[in-house]
Amino acid sequence: MHEECGVFGIYCTSEYLVADVVYSGLFALQHRGQESCGIAVNDQGTVRVHKDMGLVGDVFSRAHLDRLPGRIAVGHVRYSTTGQSVRENAQPLVSHYQKGQMALAHNGNLSNTDTLRRALEAEGAIFSTTIDSEIIAYLIARGRTKTNHMEDAVMEALLKVTGAYSLLVMSRGKLIAVRDPFGFRPLCIGKLENGYVVASESCALDAAGAVFIRDVKPGEMITLDRRGLTSAMLNQPAAPHPCIFEYIYFARSDSQIDGVSVHQARLRAGRLLAAQHPASADLVIGVPESGIDAAIGYSQASGIPYGKGFVKNTYIGRTFIQPTQDQRESALRLKLNPIRAVIAGKRLVMIDDSIVRGTTSARIIRLLKDAGASQVHVRISAPPFMWPCYFGTDIPSQKQLIARQKSQKEICAEIGADSLGFLDQSSLGEMIGMPDQRFYCDACFSGDYPRGSLENTD
Repeated sequence: MHEECGVFGIYCTSEYLVADVVYSGLFALQHRGQESCGIAVNDQGTVRVHKDMGLVGDVFSRAHLDRLPGRIAVGHVRYSTTGQSVRENAQPLVSHYQKGQMALAHNGNLSNTDTLRRALEAEGAIFSTTIDSEIIAYLIARGRTKTNHMEDAVMEALLKVTGAYSLLVMSRGKLIAVRDPFGFRPLCIGKLENGYVVASESCALDAAGAVFIRDVKPGEMITLDRRGLTSAMLNQPAAPHPCIFEYIYFARSDSQIDGVSVHQARLRAGRLLAAQHPASADLVIGVPESGIDAAIGYSQASGIPYGKGFVKNTYIGRTFIQPTQDQRESALRLKLNPIRAVIAGKRLVMIDDSIVRGTTSARIIRLLKDAGASQVHVRISAPPFMWPCYFGTDIPSQKQLIARQKSQKEICAEIGADSLGFLDQSSLGEMIGMPDQRFYCDACFSGDYPRGSLENTD
């Protein structure tokens, strides 16, 4: 099991309420992690940090933000399944080393964590957390004692790691942003009147009042300092493979990733589903939030009316990223409630983004049938999950993936659906508007992991 997070950073050339800007950005990224959050601010070389377990609005008060002055800052929202669910694992990580202080925020997962940790511990390294991000911080801090520039230390450190990282590193006078050579996790740049921001998704730039400039390229390192914005490429050639699941589920629908609108991708997924898996029904509904756009697309293509089938309690986090199944089940009961007046007596097409373990889908279908739905035809805007993910998506071992254990007919019966259809894997490129260019990672569906992305994994 792995983690999915969101990062946000800001560099300003003059005095600015940087903590307030990061706070706004993290609010927009809250969907990427609801377990813990934090902000670290650089005030003329002194790094102050506030982080804790919980949501952004609960962890930070006006008093907390007022105690975080400075011109450079990084923020992070996190949820975990590896690395304990404790405050010590919350980010940003702040390191004190020979040449000062450094703060780091990381989205993604390294695939050679165990090998690196064992080797570093054998050399005498002591780690205070159980997350792979601390390994990156240690390598950078160690390298910085031997180099004249932070960029060189970052470059050297990243030569030793494999896997996924969208990374922010804050030193005394710089903010460095790096995206791994495969581009697994998103990262983009925005412009403020007196500086720059970097964020996991473009929706966070909008929340911060920044103008979108561009995405950070796979394998690119951006430096923001008194010179402005400079760019360099890591000396680690690889074919870009952004995670396709960002478009299906993780990203907010108002974001744009690598030039592709998430909203438009989900609409296309729904239209493709309608062509591949038609149904005789009275109403199309979507499971909030990531199923709604695909449901609208299915309705548009099929001619079946779209309706609002659920009321969502917006104060409950995303059930998929709760650390345990018991928590997922409990949160779901509080999160969704069917609208009986809409669905009673209706034959429904229910659009959802995925089926991983199958338990959540079964619970939602029971809710709909208990509320009077006569039929529930389930359509999934992703192919079946067949393989684990090593790069930062919460896709568990094959033993927990229902599609590895059962046929589509058996899954349909187990979740209580009247019919079931998944998006064809061959249409993923068409979903993101690039039918002739396979530039994404779909290893969780295909088992085809990008070459060089894993260590000692067949």
